[in-house]
Formats: sequence, C-alpha cells, structure tokens
Amino acid sequence: MVTRTKTDSWQATAVGGAVVIALCYGFARYAYGPFVPRFSETFGLTPVGVGVLGGLSTAGYGLGLLLAPRTSARSARGTVLLAAGSATLGLGLMALAPHVTVFGAGIVVAGAGAGLVSPGVAQLIGETVAERTRARAQTWANTGTGLGLAASAFTPLLALGWPVIWSGFAALGVLVTWIAWRTLPRPAGPADEPDSGPVRGAVPLVVNSVLIGVTSAPYWTFSPSRLAEAGLSPVAATWCWATIGVAGLLGGAAGRAAERAGLRTVNLVTWTLSAAGLALLALPHPGVPVALLSGALFGVTYLALTGLCILWAARVFPTRPARGITWSFAGLGVGQTVASPLAGALASGLGSATVFGLTALLALTAWSQLHPRLGPP
Repeated sequence: MVTRTKTDSWQATAVGGAVVIALCYGFARYAYGPFVPRFSETFGLTPVGVGVLGGLSTAGYGLGLLLAPRTSARSARGTVLLAAGSATLGLGLMALAPHVTVFGAGIVVAGAGAGLVSPGVAQLIGETVAERTRARAQTWANTGTGLGLAASAFTPLLALGWPVIWSGFAALGVLVTWIAWRTLPRPAGPADEPDSGPVRGAVPLVVNSVLIGVTSAPYWTFSPSRLAEAGLSPVAATWCWATIGVAGLLGGAAGRAAERAGLRTVNLVTWTLSAAGLALLALPHPGVPVALLSGALFGVTYLALTGLCILWAARVFPTRPARGITWSFAGLGVGQTVASPLAGALASGLGSATVFGLTALLALTAWSQLHPRLGPP
C-alpha cells in the first residue's frame, strides 16, 4: 500500500480506480444482460422472473449508493476495496448458486459493489490528487466501465457453461481486489470537514443525471433487439456492444477538454453527439457501419457524460465529492428505472426505431443548460 500527500501524478490512481470500476460495472453489473437466456434456461425463469432479478441488481446498486457517502467519509480507499470485494463475492455466489434464491442474493451483493465504487474512487482521487490534474484523473478513472464492457463483450460467445464463465469473473475479481489493495494510495492525515450541503446547487446536477438515465436506458435495454430487427446477426450485434466499451475509453478525454473549454461547453457538445448516436438507430435500415458508429458515439458520450457528472459533483461538494456523486448516480439510476418500462411500452405501440428517434430529441433538451441556473458551475 502507498501513503502520500496530494500530487500532480494522477495516472496510477486513475488506472487503479478504473480497473476496480471495470470489475464492478463491466462484470458485476452489466454482464448480466447478455447472459439472461442462459440464466432463464438454468433456473426456469419467466419474463417476470427475469425482471425481478434485474430489479434486485438495481436494489443492490441503490444500497451501495446509500452506503457510499458514509463509508467514503471514513475511508475512501477502504470503500474502493469494499466495492471490489462485494463485486467478487456477488459473482462467486452467482457462479456457485444451487438455486435461484442464492443467485438473486449474489446479484444484490454484486450490484452493491457497483454502487460503492464510483463515489469511493472519486473521493480517493479528491484526497490524493492535486487540483491541477484532478479532473483528468476523475474522468479517466470513470472509463473503467468501458474497459469492463469491452473485456466482457464476447464472453457470451464462449463454448462454456455460464457457471464456468462466472467463476472466471470471480477469480478475476480476487486478482483485481488484491492489486487494488497493493497499489491504491492511502491519504495522509484526516479528511477535510464535510461540506455543509449546498442542496440548491445540486438540483441541476441531479436533473442532468436523470436525463442521462432516461436517454441511455433505451440503448442499454433495446439496442440489441433493434439491431436484430434491422437484420444484423448476433455476432455483428456483439461487435457493436464491444464498440460501446472500446469507444467509451475515449470518454476520459472529457476531463482535459473541460479544463480547456469549460464544463458547460463540453457537456453540451457531448449531449449533442449523444443525440446523434441515438438518432442513428432511428434510421429505417441501419447497416453494420451505421450500427458501429452509433455504438461508438453512445459509448464515448455515455462515459463522458457520467465523467462530467463526477466533475460537476466535485465542484458542488468540493471536500466530499462522494456525496455529490451519490446524488448524481442515484438520479441516473432513477432515470434508467423509469425509462426502461416506458420505452418498452412505446416500442410495443410505435416500434423501437421511433423510440430511438424520440429519445434523441429528448437528449437535445440538455441545451436548456445554457440557462445559468440549469447548467454546471
């Protein structure tokens, strides 16, 4: 373990945080979706059962978010390690589950790791990285989600049983937890006093986060079926999913861009590109090149927007960024939870292409942030 004061050298901390985020999001949270058909076959799940298990993942995520401000105030480093351990334990429970009850418990525990990790990493960076390079560290660490998505994208195509694959995920989690324990810095001295809680300044942040959740939910949930509807093969759809993760790694550049052009300007440009990526799936017959471009735009803008939320939260809560990030990511989760069933209902009546077109238009409402009371500081 490393003990040090705040420093301009941010790369090692950002990489360590990104690796833990990759585990918690790319494997413990988002890898669930592509394996749903296999889980359904093993446990005899109905569509309702699949929905219940998905809800358990969200419940675990919410639990982790609720715990994160308190645990991060005590130890940001400990919170990141707790997140890695929770994700690893959850993946192990799922891999070894003899029946669906244990499997559901594993989903909750794994989801809690995802809820803990982003506030913990952001707080750790705030306590160990100097202000001059902190924005870059925050946004590059956040791209761990893309790294995890890219690494797990092709696992559903492996000719192995899902318990074997999930056991491999758990073993990877043990390795990641050990590396994090060995390499993550320990802040020197006590943390600063908590912020007084500028609630008014946090409201636009939460509204922006809810909008990210609402506009991203259709993509996470319905883009595979939209691509199948457009005639793309499962292999092509897998490549598109991998493109989301690979392109998401570029979202880390948002921090440097925000330092140079300003948080509001970069946020609005990113929202515009996000709308373009969504609109591409509204085309009548998107082929493979268009689908790949759509996935790339979605990946880079989703990771950039969530990274910019972290910077926004750190400005509203300068000494307790974990608190602001908890509020922000809770808003994102609420937006996704509400939008998924609504998008499904609209798709049933209007078609999935129309849903993506309407979602793209909704993303453009972020331009209301030109008003000083609605945009980032």
